[in-house]
Formats: sequence, structure tokens, C-alpha cells
Amino acid sequence: MTKSELIQRLAEANPHLYLRDVERIVTTIFDEITSALADGDRVELRGFGAFSVKERGARTGRNPRTGDAVEVPAKYVPYFKTGKQLREKLNANT
Repeated sequence: MTKSELIQRLAEANPHLYLRDVERIVTTIFDEITSALADGDRVELRGFGAFSVKERGARTGRNPRTGDAVEVPAKYVPYFKTGKQLREKLNANT
């Protein structure tokens, strides 16, 4: 599902809201999550999951074309851990 598909579904489920308002709400939520992660905070949505930031250390990698060693610097990456309710819902049919 893309962001525009999410906005469309929410607008259809809430006909009392204008499409531009739903778009603003979704954009604001994503911006707040992004901002919190950029500040190093953890974002937890009960029943859905938690977003956090992990540090990936520096390492020596390989250039796949030449096979030469390449130094890959340390960086921060987003991490998502599913919540219990989401995990249960995904595995209900197995």
C-alpha cells in the first residue's frame, strides 16, 4: 500500500472529512514519526509496533564488480519491531 492509497482508504472510510484534511493528517503523522526518530527517540504504537533507530557500525565491505575492499562508514538505520497484536493477526491463519 502506498501513501496515496492509504489516504484514499481513510478518506473513503471517513466521508465527513475532506480529502485534503486526511492527506494533512497522514503527512503530519509521518512527519512526527520521522522527526522523533531523527531526534533519537523511540516511537511506539501499541498493538502495531515500535520504531527505533539502531547504529550500524563501520565495516569493511567488498565492491561486487571489482572485489576490492571498501570501507563502509558507521550509520544509523531505522528499525521496526512488530507488536504482539500485529504478530498474532499475521499468524492467525497458519
